[in-house]
Amino acid sequence: MNNIIRQLRGECGWSQADLADQLEVSRQTINAIETGRYDPSLPLAFALAKLFGKSIETLFFVEE
Repeated sequence: MNNIIRQLRGECGWSQADLADQLEVSRQTINAIETGRYDPSLPLAFALAKLFGKSIETLFFVEE
């Protein structure tokens, strides 16, 4: 699954560590999500969507 987390994080001027702190996860978790090695749990996906003010469908998508 692809996502736009890195792009949105960059627009906010946040490091991976900044985003991880806000979501109470590790920086490694953020890195794994951004690189597509890990799909977040549903609660984490909702937290990301709320933080960025976007829908989950906007943040995460399947490239065809």
